[in-house]
Amino acid sequence: MDFAGSEWFPPIAGLMAGLVMGYAARRHHFCTLAALERHWYAGDNAGVRTWVLAAATALCLSQILQAFGLANLDASIYLANRFAWTGAIIGGLAFGFGMALVGTCGFGALVRLGGGSLRSLVVLLVLGLSALAAQRGLIALGRLQVVDNLAADMSFVGNQSLGSILSTIAGHDIRTGVAAVVTIALMAWIFRDAAYRKDWPRIATGTTIGAAVAFGWLVTTLAARHSMDPVQIESASFVVPVADAILQIVTYTGVLPDYGVGLVVGVGVGAAICARRQRDVRWEACDDARELSRHLVGGFLMGTGGVFAMGCTIGQGVSAFSTMAISAPLALASIALGARIGLAYLLEGTPLSPFSALTSFARTAFRRGA
Repeated sequence: MDFAGSEWFPPIAGLMAGLVMGYAARRHHFCTLAALERHWYAGDNAGVRTWVLAAATALCLSQILQAFGLANLDASIYLANRFAWTGAIIGGLAFGFGMALVGTCGFGALVRLGGGSLRSLVVLLVLGLSALAAQRGLIALGRLQVVDNLAADMSFVGNQSLGSILSTIAGHDIRTGVAAVVTIALMAWIFRDAAYRKDWPRIATGTTIGAAVAFGWLVTTLAARHSMDPVQIESASFVVPVADAILQIVTYTGVLPDYGVGLVVGVGVGAAICARRQRDVRWEACDDARELSRHLVGGFLMGTGGVFAMGCTIGQGVSAFSTMAISAPLALASIALGARIGLAYLLEGTPLSPFSALTSFARTAFRRGA
């Protein structure tokens, strides 16, 4: 356990987890936006099922680690006493729209960068710098007003975990039971599709990424317990860690990077190894100024929105979900809505098309009422 107390332990552990995540995602095309796009426009749910499998696996394994005292999920940022609901909504919408403009999220950009995408490099640089501005720059002044100052106090139930809320209502600790019910319900939906039950590569990919998220909680908890220095208990996220990686490169002060920075580097390297093995490395750049501007705006929205929402598709959608934070479904729904509006804008010519069905329903109801 001596190595667990070393300052090298978190970044090396993050690098290892990132190598696995990056390789798996590149090998089997794990992408949140692609999964949503195929669901909306092609009626193909395989990608969504793989993504939900990653979240369900992370939830199951993380809660088991918590039950055995091997992970301290209560110390994560996602279970803070103050529930930043405005950040989850506003940040989620911005992140989702930016994701649609770019064509992927921060995690996906790292995976694409491993295959030689210079567009993704531009996106990651803008995302990281925007995240810094939203954390501690001018944008942070607005964030304090619309997010931090409007956060709901959840200290009366302990934290913002669904398990803690329901345990307070029930008068007993039922957190493990709640996690089990949610996991079983998700698994039942995932494997209800007979064709998906035979899709072993996708099943392996979702399980691997979910396990990597649980691994993050395990190793950072271990490091926090054995290190003489403060260690943030965290798992996979690809907004603030990208900003931290940029800071490590341009302002190195002798302090080694943390788990998140190691994870970011690992994902890029793992994706590069996979692309190299598959002979799928090719340099790609923006075709014109219009495409470049779209990537710049998308990167800015993802960086800013990710900080407002305290996570991305992986940070909130998988890592926060594994802690049963109530911010996770709200942020994820907002990200999905933002992505749907963004895709409608790009593919259908108007961002209002997702609301056409709702508008038609309202008009019909009004006419009948009249």
